[in-house]
Amino acid sequence: MNVLVVLIPLSIILMVGAGAAFFWAVNHRQFDDMDTPRLLPLTEDPPPEAATSRDDAAPQDDAP
Repeated sequence: MNVLVVLIPLSIILMVGAGAAFFWAVNHRQFDDMDTPRLLPLTEDPPPEAATSRDDAAPQDDAP
């Protein structure tokens, strides 16, 4: 029975913390666009330095 004295206030504090975190996320526009972020890796091209390595690149003519 004494454990309820600890668990009830602890659960209320956790519930208030979760509610505060949710409302903070909503106010900071964390849930505005739920579709685009999962599609971005499919549409972006890989960076040019990752596409080719230095050894595969065509030799450059540095002679004057």
